[in-house]
Amino acid sequence: MNSSTGPSTLETLSSQYGPRIEAELDRIVPGSAELARELWESMRYSVLAGGKRIRPLFAIAACMASGGKGEQALTAGCALELIHTQSLIHDDLPCMDDDALRRGRPTNHMVYGEALALLAGDGLLAHTFQVLAKELPLHCSPDRALNVVGELAGATLQMVEGQVVDMQAEGQALAAETLDYIHRHKTGALIVAAVRLGGHVADAPQAIMTMLTRYAEHVGLAFQIVDDILDLTGTAEALGKSPGKDVEAHKATYPALYGLDQARIEADRQIQAALSAIAPLGESGAALSAIARFVSERNR
Repeated sequence: MNSSTGPSTLETLSSQYGPRIEAELDRIVPGSAELARELWESMRYSVLAGGKRIRPLFAIAACMASGGKGEQALTAGCALELIHTQSLIHDDLPCMDDDALRRGRPTNHMVYGEALALLAGDGLLAHTFQVLAKELPLHCSPDRALNVVGELAGATLQMVEGQVVDMQAEGQALAAETLDYIHRHKTGALIVAAVRLGGHVADAPQAIMTMLTRYAEHVGLAFQIVDDILDLTGTAEALGKSPGKDVEAHKATYPALYGLDQARIEADRQIQAALSAIAPLGESGAALSAIARFVSERNR
């Protein structure tokens, strides 16, 4: 396989890069023998709990689609996974979604307590940018590295903004524009950042960055719509978390606003738009296409 093509199925992409992602996460979030070692233990507990690792895979696939090698985006993509993990730790806290199960095992605060779980999330957020500052210049130009850091910081803030609006919308009659805002910020922003990260690391020209961005905007929205659907139709065994929480909390979701059938239609429409956005990339976009198909078909 050369740098101009990518794996055509998610299974191939995951088998090629999955073990490297896990090893890299283990490396960039090390254990500690210092007095604050329990903080690092708590951080590692959630980071190394498994999961789809879809965000590092987005970055790797986008790098390959831009003519680079997947390894160039490995560390930066894994750093982005730390932010995603931080959001899950905080999401699960009693003051938020109050969940006891995540990725098939007890949530962080159930094991380490609420205070340490909160601080583990804070630690992961800070550590993400420390990793990026140290290692991004090894893989791309200083200007591109600065762009990645700035975009990821902005996407993290958008994720928080989406969470706030999501909380405020619970139990409220919701306009379609507000639901779109929640999904594009709470979930979509970090996916857009992951895809653009891969393009930056590969030094992609503006035309390709535009294609990647459009792809990511559509697939990010589809990802959250499918999440909404799975909360209604999935099982704890398949999801690795408690289903039905959105209904219990009267959360703003696509099925709640449009109905289950229409939500499925919209998710498929977004996936088709994502695939159309990267069609000009041809075979070099095969891995990105594979991830989009996974988003549409996933059951967890």
